[in-house]
Amino acid sequence: MIRLGTRGSLLATTQAGSVRDALIAKGHDVELVIINTKGDQSMQPVGTIGVGVFTAELREAILDGRVDAAVHSHKDLPTEVDPRFALPAIPRREDPRDVLVARDGLVLGELPAGSMVGTSAPRRAAQLRALGLGLEIHPLRGNLVTRLNRVSSGELDAIVVARAGMARIGRLDEVTETLEPVQVLPAPAQGALAVECRAEDTELTALLATLDDADTRAEVTAERSLLAELEAGCSAPVGAIAEVVESIDEDGRVFEELSLRSCVAALDGSDVIRASGVGTPERARELGLSVAAELFELGAREVMADAR
Repeated sequence: MIRLGTRGSLLATTQAGSVRDALIAKGHDVELVIINTKGDQSMQPVGTIGVGVFTAELREAILDGRVDAAVHSHKDLPTEVDPRFALPAIPRREDPRDVLVARDGLVLGELPAGSMVGTSAPRRAAQLRALGLGLEIHPLRGNLVTRLNRVSSGELDAIVVARAGMARIGRLDEVTETLEPVQVLPAPAQGALAVECRAEDTELTALLATLDDADTRAEVTAERSLLAELEAGCSAPVGAIAEVVESIDEDGRVFEELSLRSCVAALDGSDVIRASGVGTPERARELGLSVAAELFELGAREVMADAR
C-alpha cells in the first residue's frame, strides 16, 4: 500500500486523487492521507506567512514515515533543492493560465473602474494594476470554493485564480474569461503537480517516475530555474510561462523547441519588465537562467527590491 500525503482542501484532494487513480490504474494499492498545514490554518496572505507553508508539514510526514509520498502544487515548493527528497514525477499539467470569475458574466475589459477584484498573489495584483483599468485589488485567502463564494455573494466584483484549479474541481463553467499571457503571465509552475518521496526510497522513486511527463518537466524546470535565479519566492511579482512547441527547420524536419516568457512587475503597476527566450527541452535550466539574466539587465533587481 502506497500512502499518499495531501492537504485536505477539495482542490488538494482532487489533485492527489488524480495521482492515486493513475497509480491504481497501473496496478498499485494507494490511499490518501490528509495532512494539515500551517497554510491551511492561516487566513494571512501567503507573502506574510512565507514560502513553504503548504509543503513543510507534508515533507515532515514523508520523513517521519506517516506517508510514503506527497502531492504538492508545484508552485508551492521552495525552489532550493532539498537532498532529502526526490521528485520523480511531474505529471502532465493543466492549462497554466489565470482566469477571471466575475459577476454578471463580465470580462476584464468590461469591469467598471473601481470594481473590487480579489487575488491572493502579488504577481497578479501587480500585473492587473499595470493594465491601467482602475480596478481596486483586494487580498484574497481561503480555499478555492471560499474565494468563489465571495463573488457569488456580491462581496467582490471578481476574482482572479488559476484555471487549473477551476478545471480540477469541475467549475470551469463559472469562468468569465481566460487571461492570455500577454495580459497576465501565470506563476512559475502554475498548473503543475509535484510528487515527492524520500530520496533514499529508490524503489518508490522508480515506481512514481512512470507518471512523469517530459514536456511538463522541461517547462517547469525553465520557469523555476528562472525564479530561483531571481531569488524570488512563490509570492513574488514574477510571472513565467514555458511551452514545448514543434518547429520546422529549413529542410522540413520537425523538432521541439522550448520557449519561455517572463516578467517582473512593480507592485503598484508602474513598471513591468519582460524578457523571453528559446532553447531546447534538454537545456531547460539554462534557458531559465539566460532569461533571468536578461531580466536583471533590464532592471529586475530594482523592481523586486521595491516589491519587498
